[in-house]
Amino acid sequence: MSMTSHVYTEKDVGDFFDQTTATYLNFWDSEGVLHTGYFADDADEDYRAAAERTSDIMAAEAGIDGSSHVLDVGCGCGNFLIHLADRRGCRGEGLDLSEERVKFARELAGDRPGIGFRHGSATQMPYGDGGFSHVVSQDALFLVPDKPRSHAEIHRVLRPGGVFAFSDFLQPKKEIGERARRHVYDRVRWSGGYSLVEYQAALERAGFEIILARNLESHIRQTYRVLGKTARERAEGAQDAAARAWMLAFSDSCEEIQVAIDQGEFGWGIFVARKR
Repeated sequence: MSMTSHVYTEKDVGDFFDQTTATYLNFWDSEGVLHTGYFADDADEDYRAAAERTSDIMAAEAGIDGSSHVLDVGCGCGNFLIHLADRRGCRGEGLDLSEERVKFARELAGDRPGIGFRHGSATQMPYGDGGFSHVVSQDALFLVPDKPRSHAEIHRVLRPGGVFAFSDFLQPKKEIGERARRHVYDRVRWSGGYSLVEYQAALERAGFEIILARNLESHIRQTYRVLGKTARERAEGAQDAAARAWMLAFSDSCEEIQVAIDQGEFGWGIFVARKR
């Protein structure tokens, strides 16, 4: 695993998302969808449908159904777990470092039976051993400073033979330029991460058998191309100056992120592993 020049703590990460959640929800998406999309083809620009497709692909690959008890680590605003409960009929828990996002997730879930959300760390989970059939995560574990510890905790809370299915951001090469560090890593308090191959090795060291590891670089590039275009279009019609400025800044960041992807400094993958 490679580290960029700044090492962020869990407190840094939690504080960042606590401080930015209201802005994101007010200016961009009131439902809190924050995940990378899996697009139908190069011409597809329907981000919401692509984000749902990612969730459906992960659920299918993991074999989640009505008998599953699922833990979503880094659940954010709760969309993924709620999606799984609605579409697959599973029970579940969501865990996140951001108190603001957990609060939003609880409100979004409403009175749905069988799901709940807690504030807590992936490196010290408030759950007993072997309580979940599945652990899932979307684009969140890259932010955990002590990644081996989070993998050990995920292994602990899974039942024997349980499935760990997740998407995550990748650091394909060790050396990261200043632009990528500023616009990709420091922007979200990310210290550094794994390449696709390094991620698989880390999971195997933690006691997992790799079932699937897929590089989806083209989809993350399309996600930020579509989001950047959408942000600029929304900015043109925004009446509120603060909202317009936020959208234009976000659009500029999306352009820089695409450059980082093209230069091999940022990637995305999906993994499915089984507890040995």
